[in-house]
Amino acid sequence: MHLGRFLMNEAPPTLKSSISYQSGAAWEPREGGPPINSSMVTVRDLVKRIGAQEILRGVDLDVGHGETLAIIGRSGGGKSVLLKHLVGLMRPDSGEIWVEGQDITILKERQLAIIRQKVGILFQGAALFDSLTVAENIAFPLHEAGERDPKAIREKVRQMLEVMELEGEESKMPVNLSGGMKKRVGLARAIVRRPSCILYDEPTSGLDPVVSDSINRLIRRLQERFQVTSVVVTHDMKSAFHVADHIAYLHDGRIYFNGTPEELQRSSDPLLQDFLIGRSEESR
Repeated sequence: MHLGRFLMNEAPPTLKSSISYQSGAAWEPREGGPPINSSMVTVRDLVKRIGAQEILRGVDLDVGHGETLAIIGRSGGGKSVLLKHLVGLMRPDSGEIWVEGQDITILKERQLAIIRQKVGILFQGAALFDSLTVAENIAFPLHEAGERDPKAIREKVRQMLEVMELEGEESKMPVNLSGGMKKRVGLARAIVRRPSCILYDEPTSGLDPVVSDSINRLIRRLQERFQVTSVVVTHDMKSAFHVADHIAYLHDGRIYFNGTPEELQRSSDPLLQDFLIGRSEESR
């Protein structure tokens, strides 16, 4: 069967829990082992409840090595919850999350620390330490990992400052940084240990269009320079179309659409069109 572009709710019932668009290829679940295609990240039938509310209702997702996937969807729809699961900051009620062939849902906290060496995360507000300088914020993960050589730490921080175009800002405190600079410092801290995958939670939130564009270009540049896998949660469609190789639309706790930006733009599905142009049901 040729799947091509699809809407998840239009897939045959027997395939709904097992297909994920990735260069036209589907992965198939198997007992007791990772997905056959061994992507960087694979999510299988992920369910998460918070209180009485079911946030994720069976999410299936596949992110290939070196790919940038944007996850879009309405506010409060579970995008950030899904992202936190990918690095073990939240535990699912059921389902599997495979990172480079390892199901992280069964790992203990100490074992998750090894996974987190491979996966960096940029939080929505950058989450910098107010009492630390730019350089100290960037160096923090190195100290946490047991790095003790001051010269090696300074060199790694210098490299990150260069990559993020923050040379000369290393002595500043977070309170003296603009929103865009805080995002860059947060991103430098996330990648200073050279992870294989970077997770971005609303990287352009709260930024003006010009600064947002610079962050989008930086995300693309990092992917090209380091060949990292990236997962970008965003409600900013311009950002999604700029950075993504594939876009997944999270709706009602499931992946409703997963395809290329071009396929999303060409889709005539009313739900997708409403989201793309920002049209509410009342305005139809």
